[in-house]
Amino acid sequence: MFGIQNRRDLTMELQSQIPILRPSIHARRANIVVKFQDMYGFTVEGNVDDVNILNEVRERVRNQGRVWWALEASKGANWYLQPEILLIGALKKTSLKISALANAITLKRLVRKGIPPVLRPKVWFSVSGAAKKKSTVPESYYSDLTKAVDGMVTPATLQIDHDLPRTFPGHPWLDTPEGHAALRRVLVGYSFRDSDVGYCQGLNYVAALLLLVMKTEEDAFWMLAVLLENMLVRDCYTTNLSGCHVEQRVFKDLLAQKCPRIASHLEDMGFDVALVATEWFLCLFSKSLPSETTLRVWDVLFYEGAKVLFHAALAIFKMKENELLMTHQVGDVINIIHTTSHQLFDPDELLTVAFEKIGSMTTNTISKQRKKQEPAVMAELDQRLRRLNSLKETGKNT
Repeated sequence: MFGIQNRRDLTMELQSQIPILRPSIHARRANIVVKFQDMYGFTVEGNVDDVNILNEVRERVRNQGRVWWALEASKGANWYLQPEILLIGALKKTSLKISALANAITLKRLVRKGIPPVLRPKVWFSVSGAAKKKSTVPESYYSDLTKAVDGMVTPATLQIDHDLPRTFPGHPWLDTPEGHAALRRVLVGYSFRDSDVGYCQGLNYVAALLLLVMKTEEDAFWMLAVLLENMLVRDCYTTNLSGCHVEQRVFKDLLAQKCPRIASHLEDMGFDVALVATEWFLCLFSKSLPSETTLRVWDVLFYEGAKVLFHAALAIFKMKENELLMTHQVGDVINIIHTTSHQLFDPDELLTVAFEKIGSMTTNTISKQRKKQEPAVMAELDQRLRRLNSLKETGKNT
């Protein structure tokens, strides 16, 4: 589909998707807030410096695109979609050929530097395992599923309908009847595919961003499926959110290991990292970071796995270490983290800290941390449930 002969067309398409942002003449002064649309149609507020940063980032994206096309010319079309290269942890497979190992190293480096927007749907679909997952069912699976559940009413569909107009309100496509209908079909379809998950608030933002990138409902559906079934903690989106509670405890432990001064200071203040990090892990940063930065995090997430979420979360704290150490109020910490995340227009700044200053974290290490935290979380949730049931019984008897 994207052979050597099409590189010039692809480059032109890529460039057409990355416009130069031009603030209005009235905004060419320092500290004046301007509004502009990013590549995916979201309205962003910033100053002229932010616009300049985004333009620099987009120029890097163009240059990165040229690297991808050049590699296709030298290694062959779709070289990065070969099965042996797509193996997560391929570097540990000593039986792989040297050429495959070299390509795996190259792909990892390329993905961390960013996948060109025009290639993102295809690369994500392959490296994430979504294509493999889709291949295990009949070709008409998604259309049959959406037709079969059309008109059905469940607690999940009711909540989805409630959340649709609140999902990125004001977006030029998502916040339209057409956008709402597409998002609804993806979310409702998945709620019937996996009744244990059903629907959980947060998935609407993830699915919406997947729709914008993948272009088709069916591809967005399979990307959502591979996220929930293969990449993220199984119970992150179930009724009691036990998996999300586990992730918060793991993140707290990692913060103490990787950023001990910050962790100690926040603990002395009585600050719970879950106040800011819960949304990060439920929405995969889609509500917290600018969309173009979020998608750079997702580039790596779909290739390297959920450990990337911890890298990014730790990096946000690390980037503001000095400011955080000077805080005395919980509200000040929240303001610093909130402002920092929403103004992270340069994804390279975030990812450089995430992978070069945080240090190595393996998937196995994080899995061990999860197993360590699970018993305490389940005991806490069980105690909470008992307390709620006791209150209900007391209420009935009064």
